[in-house]
Amino acid sequence: MSAQSEMAALTRPMWAIGLMSGTSQDGIDVAAIQTDGEQIVRFGPAACRSYSEAERALLRRATTAAASLNDRAARPGVVAEAEALITKKHAEAVENFLQANPIVPAEVAVVGFHGQTLLHRPERHLTIQIGLGPVLASRLGLPVVYDFRAADVAAGGQGAPLVPVFHRALASRLDCKRPVAVLNIGGVANVTYVDGETLIACDTGPGNALLDDFVSLRTGRAFDGDGRLGQAGVVQEDLLQAWLSHPFFSRPPPKSLDRDEFRVWVTSDLEHLGVEAGAATLTALTAASVAAVLPHLPSAPATWIVSGGGARNPTLMRMLAEQLRPARVATADQAGWVGDAVEAQAFGYLAVRTLRGLPITFPGTTGVAQPLCGGVLAKP
Repeated sequence: MSAQSEMAALTRPMWAIGLMSGTSQDGIDVAAIQTDGEQIVRFGPAACRSYSEAERALLRRATTAAASLNDRAARPGVVAEAEALITKKHAEAVENFLQANPIVPAEVAVVGFHGQTLLHRPERHLTIQIGLGPVLASRLGLPVVYDFRAADVAAGGQGAPLVPVFHRALASRLDCKRPVAVLNIGGVANVTYVDGETLIACDTGPGNALLDDFVSLRTGRAFDGDGRLGQAGVVQEDLLQAWLSHPFFSRPPPKSLDRDEFRVWVTSDLEHLGVEAGAATLTALTAASVAAVLPHLPSAPATWIVSGGGARNPTLMRMLAEQLRPARVATADQAGWVGDAVEAQAFGYLAVRTLRGLPITFPGTTGVAQPLCGGVLAKP
């Protein structure tokens, strides 16, 4: 194929498969999307491959080990073990996905492989996502774009969130009151503010991470199913206000967080709370930290669309509606999206943008000086 023909092919809509393993460390989301990297043409199927408890335990150990790293390329002991596991399980997830769905591998132009974030310290110009892109490309026989955050952090950006440009493409398809805020609540929560061409984004706070870890420690369960513990508990308002005094919440966007940023900030207070009161107060912290971003936006969003695991927590959704009133607060599924697939779709979309040389981060989303391309392409 000539260079001119190859360029023409890149500007046409193409099928991509996106992969996401988030900071909740609960599993691998897989989704197909057809896009030219600007417009969304259509959504394909989506699936999730949950991690076993042994796999989650390995990821937790690797996250703990990564906290002391200063070199993003370092892979000591358990970190290298987790990287091999992550790569293998992502390969299996894609292979199973292709077998289970009417997708011809030859029609897949690229795979977007986020990998697993173990450490995110943009103030130190350090972000570590494990996952062997070249190994995945070789096994699948497909081009793989990976290591999406590094270029932005190296250029002085926050390296997160990465999905705002995809959120803008999604929001353009909505029939709703504007401005629109798209809120993803995974282990860390992040928001994208969309109003015409205005694109502002940031992490808002701890998302599900603190709540999940607290519930796991106290009950052995991975999370607060259906928000039952939070619903049964009483929010400790004095603790909530003390937690909200953390300087992160008063900083304007762009800003981003490591999964365990607030662990030390809240741990000693939680020791004195029962499981229900602790769950209620941590849920309230997530909702209140989202509302704390409102003074930093050009105007209050009229519509909020919530995706990620937090959207499945009715107690959190109720608290968000109270905090964000009078705005409409809806889940991604209620908006007509596949809520559990949004982030995986986003990395398929971002991989196509990388192929086309289009920027994936922007001054209003990560603080980088100018729109910046990102991701590394590995060919099979």
